[in-house]
Amino acid sequence: MTDETRRWRGWREATERALYGPGGFYLRPEGPAGHFRTSVHASPLFAGAVARLLGEVAEELGTDGVDLVDVGAGRGELLAGVLAATAGSGLAVRAYAVERAARPDGLDPRVEWTDRPPRGARGLLFANEWLDNVPVDVAEADATGTARYVEVSPDGAERLGAPVSGADAEWLERWWPLREPGARAEIGRPRDEAWATAVSCLAAGRAVAVDYAHVRGSRPPFGSLTGFRAGREVPPVPDGSRDLTSHVALDACAAACGGASSGGADTELVTQREALGRLGVTGGRPPLALASTDPAGYVRALSSAGEAAELTARGGLGDFLWLTRRVPPADGP
Repeated sequence: MTDETRRWRGWREATERALYGPGGFYLRPEGPAGHFRTSVHASPLFAGAVARLLGEVAEELGTDGVDLVDVGAGRGELLAGVLAATAGSGLAVRAYAVERAARPDGLDPRVEWTDRPPRGARGLLFANEWLDNVPVDVAEADATGTARYVEVSPDGAERLGAPVSGADAEWLERWWPLREPGARAEIGRPRDEAWATAVSCLAAGRAVAVDYAHVRGSRPPFGSLTGFRAGREVPPVPDGSRDLTSHVALDACAAACGGASSGGADTELVTQREALGRLGVTGGRPPLALASTDPAGYVRALSSAGEAAELTARGGLGDFLWLTRRVPPADGP
């Protein structure tokens, strides 16, 4: 095998090496927050909403002791926020950070740091912008309409490889068929499997995945693979210097757990705008009268409304999708 042959890899393998291999992007000390803002970083209102959701789950389970499993925990920012938000609430939270990077210094000692979700958890499993970083292969239809794997070199150059086959071909045909030459797709099968595995770790409660996403009928015609570095969108180059991400086919993930792709008693798919609205996060401005009766309170309320507006904005974070899977206790509803 020549050096030229060795340098070409499928996007799944190349992404795995770039993000999680030696010196990989997600193993760097600065963590994701050093390069982009998620909803967690945008406002403490997000952690407050997750805390309220955790309280709902605890009430459903009839307990004041509940597990919170944060999958793709970054540097533990969400868990820190939820623990702060639940302080004094009477809720005993057992917090687990699931992350492949090393435990950061200064993290609350109540947080257990692990590289895989604990089995038998009872409570809330929450995965914010995790699935978009589960590496996947990319397919492109060639001039004859045949779907082929896209191969990439370390400098980001691409070429078409072998025809897509087996389980990947079945996934494409079901969830993202490529009919026109040049059409591209990210083959989401590894994400389906990752989500199903994570959900299987829950003995009871809810599993929630929040991500950039799309469903059948609104797939991007040329895929969505891109890169991010230092707060800017950059070309996707698998050299370890940047995040590599693509939107998630969350309807396929939903179906991987045996539920309906949307709706139904056990599975739900809604926008972040709707999900946060149910949890009390709205972008409504405070009444102007408050400015004269409580100026400081008005300023605080105005700031909170601005943060809520960012979290629920159309065309922005509010368009993220929340996939919820309810897991009833084995001994009853």
